[in-house]
Amino acid sequence: MRTALIALLAFAAGIVVMLLVRDRLQPAAVPGAQASVVQPVAPASALPPPDDAEAEAAPGGDNWPEQAPTPEQVIYAQSQRLDQALARLGPRVPGKPNLYLVAFAGDGGEDVFRNEAEYAARLFTRRFGPSAHALVLENNPDTLATRPLATWSNLEHALDGLARAMDPQQDILLLYLTSHGSEDHNLLVDMDPLPLDQIGADDLGSILKTRPFKWKVVVVNACYSGGFVPSLHGAGTLVITAARSDRSSFGCGNDSAATYFGRAWLIDALNHTSDFIAAFRQASGEVATWERQDRLLASEPQIDIGAGIAGQLSKWQAGIRPGPAVPFEPGTAAIALQNKAAAVR
Repeated sequence: MRTALIALLAFAAGIVVMLLVRDRLQPAAVPGAQASVVQPVAPASALPPPDDAEAEAAPGGDNWPEQAPTPEQVIYAQSQRLDQALARLGPRVPGKPNLYLVAFAGDGGEDVFRNEAEYAARLFTRRFGPSAHALVLENNPDTLATRPLATWSNLEHALDGLARAMDPQQDILLLYLTSHGSEDHNLLVDMDPLPLDQIGADDLGSILKTRPFKWKVVVVNACYSGGFVPSLHGAGTLVITAARSDRSSFGCGNDSAATYFGRAWLIDALNHTSDFIAAFRQASGEVATWERQDRLLASEPQIDIGAGIAGQLSKWQAGIRPGPAVPFEPGTAAIALQNKAAAVR
């Protein structure tokens, strides 16, 4: 009761103080003066458009495609989209090694990486038959509503899903990563403005070491990608990179439909052979020729062949009958740009 009475008195005192303060602050009326009027706040639709800085800070920013889901919707849909992609994989062919491709296109700012990831999936599933399976992770404005993003989390989720779908002791994981690479051996993972984690050489090594795959082929198509070899080296693993650890690779950018190494290894070599190691040798020679013609510092692609992997790849080759070459058709705009670049050379 005492507490309630004190609270009531305090409340009354507060009202008195507020009334006194309001009376002191209100200006005295001036004879003939016009009463001040508070102007209403304009609705958002009536406000002037934001300047460039404000637009950049808005959700999605200027670079986000108008017809795409919002950034939040894209992030929210990832788990479902990746589960659907895993569910669409063809059934494992029993009695022989199967090959499971994960194509990872890291940079959403250039179509060249999407072109390669999409083509790799078509090449393996069409040319090498039902024992070849493909899953694409890519960052690109045109596929935000159709493909899972190429992110660290999605890569781990995809690998975990594949570990359940395949025979990790017999089947072969092929991981094809294409993006920009840095001198400190990080792959660019970008779909602006989404805050995505970058993947470094040690990160990729750790991701794979914690999964049960006995047989692996890891292709890193990026500048300075030779720096990934030490963390990926091991028995049962073939590592192929587009450049040595201190060299750039070439052919990325909006004036290219495919990178030098992607064109040489995926499009040219693997349409003539199913032998990944032989394809690397052909691709290395082809890239060196283009670099000499363009007067570029040689990228020097690298290969590291772990114990046993060549034999397991031979078993996979013995169980397939390669089909005809698969044409590279990245889109008319990209082809026009590529033809223009070739004409300049």
